[in-house]
Amino acid sequence: MNRLWLVRHARPLVADGLCYGRLDLPVDAAASREAAQVLARALPPQVAAIRHSPLQRCELLALELRALRPDLASNAEPRIQELDFGSWEGRAWNTIARAQIDAWAADLAGHAPGGGEPLAAMLARVAQALRDAVASAQTHDGDVVWITHAGVARCVQWLLAHGQGQVPQSHEWPATAPAFGAWIQLPLPRDW
Repeated sequence: MNRLWLVRHARPLVADGLCYGRLDLPVDAAASREAAQVLARALPPQVAAIRHSPLQRCELLALELRALRPDLASNAEPRIQELDFGSWEGRAWNTIARAQIDAWAADLAGHAPGGGEPLAAMLARVAQALRDAVASAQTHDGDVVWITHAGVARCVQWLLAHGQGQVPQSHEWPATAPAFGAWIQLPLPRDW
């Protein structure tokens, strides 16, 4: 069975406790290089497709991987970007009013945090990218690699467990995501 590799970018150069979903932050170059080295050794010889979020923290890892494995060209895929937190972007979490965070938690799928993107919209775009990943894996008979973000990894886990069109509640949302520079592998369904 073909797999989807959900690879998280290396640690961005940002203060702890900062909301940074779509902020295009620089990343620790040495950590990116190290993550690419480990990933290059772990990936199978044949990969159907590699896609990366267009944010520089993901693009750098894709470029480092290609330097090690020239056969693994990656294309930017906007649908696998992190959630857009709107006016919360770049703010410390502890400066965002508790009532605003509670409103988001009460309606995880429908509320747009900071006026940005509701989770339902993110799930829809990730589902479209997932359909393309399934088709690519079948056409080229191989695994698909996404160099992406923690939120996207959680979306994929939700979608594969619950299907499309379901609305997650806060207590159901996947807590696990790959660590910085690490990955998880999930089986790609035959039909999506």
